[in-house]
Amino acid sequence: MLTHLEIKTAATNTGIKIFTFDGELDETNVDNTFPSIIENIGDFNGAKTLFNLEKLKYLNSKSIGYIADIAQRTEDGNGKFALCNLTPEVNDTLDLVGITSILPVFNSQETALIELSK
Repeated sequence: MLTHLEIKTAATNTGIKIFTFDGELDETNVDNTFPSIIENIGDFNGAKTLFNLEKLKYLNSKSIGYIADIAQRTEDGNGKFALCNLTPEVNDTLDLVGITSILPVFNSQETALIELSK
């Protein structure tokens, strides 16, 4: 049985793609979720991507690996990638593995969009 996960996708007029997560990222859904996100991002050259994790309750280690991969592909393509609105649980998990020290993390989507637009 798949764990509940909903991802809403939006784009700003400046070309930033926003993925808003609601639910849990775990073994039942991670391998279907991230390939479709990667496909949606498309060409990573100059890509600007924001993951809004405000309603994400849990993520497993494989999810963290996918996030790191997307961040690396974006950096390699001279794009920008950021996270925003981390719940305390998700922040603790990402902090524990060091992701929060290497990726931009913002407290609000508005602040993240301003920074990604630069």
